[in-house]
Amino acid sequence: MIDGKKIVAIIPARGGSKRIPGKNIKKLSGKPLIAWSIKAGLESKYVDDVIVSTDDLEIAKISVKYGADVPFTRPEYLSTDSATSIDVIHHAINSLKDSGRCYDYIVLLQPTSPLRSALHVDKAVQLLLEKNASSITSVCELGHPVEWCAKLPEDNCMDNFISENISNMQSQEFSTKYLINGAIYLVNLSSFVKENSLVSRSGSYALIMDRLESIDIDHDIDFLTAECYMSFNLNN
Repeated sequence: MIDGKKIVAIIPARGGSKRIPGKNIKKLSGKPLIAWSIKAGLESKYVDDVIVSTDDLEIAKISVKYGADVPFTRPEYLSTDSATSIDVIHHAINSLKDSGRCYDYIVLLQPTSPLRSALHVDKAVQLLLEKNASSITSVCELGHPVEWCAKLPEDNCMDNFISENISNMQSQEFSTKYLINGAIYLVNLSSFVKENSLVSRSGSYALIMDRLESIDIDHDIDFLTAECYMSFNLNN
């Protein structure tokens, strides 16, 4: 809670995952993947409730085991590849409201960002207060200059891939650019409802996170990277 206003953490976790079957409950450093996001929400000084939105009974059971609340079952039409986070949040907020549970702020904690901790969540809330912001979105620095990126033709020819003046530049000569990492979306509920967006059109600020802490679990290699990082931190 901040200034008498309540914050709900919503963790979206559907059962279907094509790249990594059972991804949300696959073990990472001894715990199901989703448990790390539940932990981040529960250990935050400001989050009042941690809610998991899922269509999957096994995910629901594991989420409850690790301390989250699963007060409703996500409908099938919101559990497809085409379902958006925006639609999932609207359903969660409306379901909670129907049961008499109302909040002032939402923080979306995607289970695919296991290295985001309660410390990051608290920093986002503190930044929200400091800036009197409508929303806070976590970002990380791009690893390489975006100017080195371009489309390839069907034959993969790299003639004119990038302009000559750019090709001769060193990476440190480019300005630093940032990428939304998907780890934290903190937004005023009224702003979310009005704009139908997790990032407000005005009064929105960035929380900068370390690139390693911004790992997004999308492929098996991401699991291995996160496992190595967690093991290194534990041993040091």
